[in-house]
Amino acid sequence: MTAMARLEAASELQSRLSSLSFSSFPGVTSHHCDSEPPGSLQSTNLTESFTQSSNQGNMNETQEDLAKGNEEAPAELALGEGGEENNSAGTCQLSAEIKEAAQMPTLPPPTTWTSAAVKELKAKLRTEKDSVVTVYRGDIMTVHVPTVPEAKKVCWEFATDGFDIGFGIYFDWTPVTSRSITVHISESSDDEDEEEELEGPLSNDDVEKGSKSQTNSNLAEILPVYRQDSHLSVQGGSHDFPGEGTYLLKFDNSYSLWRNKTLYYRVYYSA
Repeated sequence: MTAMARLEAASELQSRLSSLSFSSFPGVTSHHCDSEPPGSLQSTNLTESFTQSSNQGNMNETQEDLAKGNEEAPAELALGEGGEENNSAGTCQLSAEIKEAAQMPTLPPPTTWTSAAVKELKAKLRTEKDSVVTVYRGDIMTVHVPTVPEAKKVCWEFATDGFDIGFGIYFDWTPVTSRSITVHISESSDDEDEEEELEGPLSNDDVEKGSKSQTNSNLAEILPVYRQDSHLSVQGGSHDFPGEGTYLLKFDNSYSLWRNKTLYYRVYYSA
């Protein structure tokens, strides 16, 4: 085929293609874009949206808090009422303790002295009834001495053989019902049970440290229990009556595990 023939064939093919349209091919459709441009976008204020959301959230939270508060209010009120009752009871108890403390005056310490006349005192007391006793190991002897209208003070003297002994004085403000001087000897455990009612439990520690715990509001301490060198010198003293009541003179051998103590003592009144 010559060049002229090829040119003619190409022209004919081009003219055929130009006459074709999209409708000549099935399944193919033509889409036309809208000739008018879309309207302008609506103005959107993000700040306003966020503020409105936050306000709505805060309102919801406030409503929830109010609901919770209404539910918890009765419990808090009940607790407050109970607290007021407890405070009221505690105040009454404290007032009673303050009143008891105010009613009980502070007692002055006793007047004490020592003497080297140990042999003379022992010789004299050997001739008197019930003036020489044995305080066994682990025991405590308590002498109850009531006040009497005829006297103004109580006096005491004592000594021991060979070893020391603990000694202390207390005063019971309970009204006197008997004018007799009585002696009570007990083991340390028995005495501790008794002292729980009178002055609280005695410590099992060395009495040289002193005993100062009392729970009975009627009992006052004049001289705590200390070990006295009564085997070396006479231990004596006196105390003016603070009022009506009973003196408790304690001779304490509870700290001794092996040794009994021979005690020479006398207690008397003085005007």
